[in-house]
This record gives sequence, structure tokens and C-alpha cells, in this order.
Amino acid sequence: MKMAGRYHMSAASIALAGIALLALLAPLVTPAAPDAIDLANVRAAPGLQHWFGTDDLGRDLYTRVVYGARVSLVVGLLSAVVTAVVGTAVGTVAGHAGGWVDGLLMRWADAMLAIPRLPLLMIGAAIIEPTVLGLTLLVGLVGWMETARVVRAESLSVSARPFMDAARALGTRPSRLVWRHLLPNVLPTVAVATTLAVGRGILLESAMSFFGVGVQP
Repeated sequence: MKMAGRYHMSAASIALAGIALLALLAPLVTPAAPDAIDLANVRAAPGLQHWFGTDDLGRDLYTRVVYGARVSLVVGLLSAVVTAVVGTAVGTVAGHAGGWVDGLLMRWADAMLAIPRLPLLMIGAAIIEPTVLGLTLLVGLVGWMETARVVRAESLSVSARPFMDAARALGTRPSRLVWRHLLPNVLPTVAVATTLAVGRGILLESAMSFFGVGVQP
């Protein structure tokens, strides 16, 4: 059973890596540009020339799917970076400062978590142009809360360790405490949270595209 589980996990990892590679190499593995119109082949059935067929304007659906996966992958990766930066900053400050600063930042995170993300993203997409950069910022700025809470918890744990007490006793400046001692010890936690944020970003971008408010074709 354990070997079978490992096999399925390896197969899934290979399949996901293949999809990601296909998206990254989109110009090399697609027969046409994603916006190329061919009115002579409108609504063509799947075949050797058009693997997934064509749409109402004769555009190759396979090409558009691959380029769409490319956009989703880019938005997912870049939004995870935004999430990591904002979440780490908020969580580190909250965990290290404590007191009213911690309470204020965590209540802000709780308030953001209480708001459904998809409607919030749709409102944001109506305000700014839904380009890849705009969508990346939107997805990243509505997804930092989980990272912030995890980083805060880890920061509280690290701040209570003996080496942090020793650094404070030696008169180490707060900024040096954070950059030299605190951040390096919370980076593994940030890495895990960022990995999870990639998948969440891809799902949110895909949902927005499904509702017609994603990156416009």
C-alpha cells in the first residue's frame, strides 16, 4: 500500500511537472498564436491540425489552453511571492513587537479572512485593468493572511528561545534581532506557506477567468 501510494504521488508529480513545462514552452509546442483568427475553420472538430478543435472565430483551442495555463502558472507563482513578502512582513512585526501592534495586525488579518476572496477579487478587477501584473497583485494582496498568521506563530516561538534572550541582553538593536536572528529561523515556514500559496493563486486566477474577469484574451 505504501509503495502504491508513493507511485501515485510520483506519477502525479511527473504529470504536474509536464503541464508546467508545456505551459512554459508554449510558443514551441503550439501550432499558432493564441489570438490567430481563421474564419475558414470556425468550430472545427478536433483533428491532427487542431487537436482540441477551434472556437467561434477559428482560434485553435489547444493553443489557447496552453497559453491559458501559462498565464495561470505565472500568476500563481508571482502572487505567491507577493503573499510571502506581505505575510512575512506582517507576521514578523506582529510576533516580534507583541502588545497592541500584534493585536491590531492580527485583527486586520482576521477581518480580511472573513471576506470572501472571489468577490473581493472581482471588485478589484473592476477597478483596475485585469492584466497579468494587476491580477498578480490582486491575488497576492488577498492571500497574505494565512502566511502572516503562521509566521507570527513561528516568530513568537523563536522570540522565546534562549539565543534571542541572549541577543537582547547584549543590547542588540531590534532591527538586527529581526534581520539577523528572527527571519532566518522563520524562512522554512515561509517556504512551506509560499508553496501552498502557489496552488491557491492558480485556483483563484482560474476562477476569475471562468467568470470572465481574468486576463482578457
